[in-house]
Amino acid sequence: MNLYEDKFRFLNYNLKKYNWRLLLLVIAATTLGLFVIESAADGYARKQLLGMIAGLIALVIVSFIDYNFILKFQWPIYLMAVVMLTAVLFFGVNVNGARRWFSLGSFGTFQPSEFAKIMMIIVLTRLIVEHRDQISQLKSLIMIGIIYIIPVFLIYKEPNMSTTLVFLFIFVMMIFCGGLSYRFIGRVCLFAVPILGFLVWYIQQPFQILLHGYQLNRILAFLNPSEYQQTTANQQYNSVMAIGSGMITGKGLNNNTITSVKGGNFISEQQTDFIFSVIGEELGFIGSCITILLLAAIVFECLKVSKNASNMSGRLIACGVASMIAFQSFVNIGVATNLLPNTGLPLPFISYGLSALLANMVGIGLVINIDLQKGRR
Repeated sequence: MNLYEDKFRFLNYNLKKYNWRLLLLVIAATTLGLFVIESAADGYARKQLLGMIAGLIALVIVSFIDYNFILKFQWPIYLMAVVMLTAVLFFGVNVNGARRWFSLGSFGTFQPSEFAKIMMIIVLTRLIVEHRDQISQLKSLIMIGIIYIIPVFLIYKEPNMSTTLVFLFIFVMMIFCGGLSYRFIGRVCLFAVPILGFLVWYIQQPFQILLHGYQLNRILAFLNPSEYQQTTANQQYNSVMAIGSGMITGKGLNNNTITSVKGGNFISEQQTDFIFSVIGEELGFIGSCITILLLAAIVFECLKVSKNASNMSGRLIACGVASMIAFQSFVNIGVATNLLPNTGLPLPFISYGLSALLANMVGIGLVINIDLQKGRR
């Protein structure tokens, strides 16, 4: 193969092997999101539509670029992620005490942490593959962990605890997928359970320094909802009411009656973190189930690609993307239904947010390319 052919090798694919099923699932979920966002708040659906178009273009482009070629740029990608996350701490927009976004003027905002998820999946994949034979050795895990924890720490300092947890979940799942021994996992669990118990006790003490005040209040509101029902827990309480009021078929999209939780403005920013409350209220139990099934199908397709990948790198990337979508979906729906403490994570492909949508689309593009490698001509 000459240099010209190598440079453009991403064109040599059998399109009959293209994962149209995964692409259609993503389009269906994003289209559902457009209708729900339009119903939740005025003026956001048009921007989301533009983001959807840009995201699909990015998805298709990435799906034809060999992921093995992208993995060669591990360290430039890592450096770019660290620089972006550092810069936003100094030059980002301050919203309610948090610096997570760059202002793009009339174009909205740019959230580096969303793209850092995909970037760190790529970096972590390369690290695990390079140390695959020593992945269960403490020395290797510490080395990989130190490299990975730097961008995670920068996100934690924004502060952005919810996204920090996403990164930690991705790390755990990808390390497990990389071949971590069950014996090592058992040893970790022996230490993790008492440490977790200690942390639950510690964060409730007046001298704790791990959490900011609002983060601590959200956890305490979850543990003692009756004491915080009129304050911190109020938004989740109203979300549960909204979902329950939709019953089987819901009240219909664009329902703005004063008797509805949305119409009464009892939940702020419903188009983002609490989008599932709008789905439950206006599309009912049926609409909620369809939403969950769509997201579950996307995760299942990613896991299927991971299982059938042609090499360990493809398996890890697909696993990382599946972990990211699954964890965010679980947490978002769990918060909206008051099964988890209140934390700000968007529902993948459904919630309003152009940075998150574009990042998720790029992640799906990588997964489709992994699947395409099996049918390479």
